[in-house]
Amino acid sequence: MIEKPHDFQCRRCGACCRVPGYVELLPDEVERIANFLGLDIYEFTSKYAILLSGRRGLSLASRSDDRCIFLRDDNTCEINPVKPRQCREFPSQWTEPELLKVCAGLNPSP
Repeated sequence: MIEKPHDFQCRRCGACCRVPGYVELLPDEVERIANFLGLDIYEFTSKYAILLSGRRGLSLASRSDDRCIFLRDDNTCEINPVKPRQCREFPSQWTEPELLKVCAGLNPSP
């Protein structure tokens, strides 16, 4: 976890949505995102989610370039009002060193 999350200033660079990895979905998040997109749960999961190894839950899918399926070209989130907890808690609850290195909000240029 970062030491001073209160110093974080999001730069809308989209780096946090481009680092390979998983965005695990809590059960209530699946339904909330599906409703927001006007989809039923089955349509949402088949189009936008993957089953994690060991069948331990669902994750948002990624595009072929590893960016989040919901990251738009302008670095905004298509599901921002209902984004998963894992995304809402960035950067204060994240420990992924690669992500913390690429985030412009955590590593401002002098």
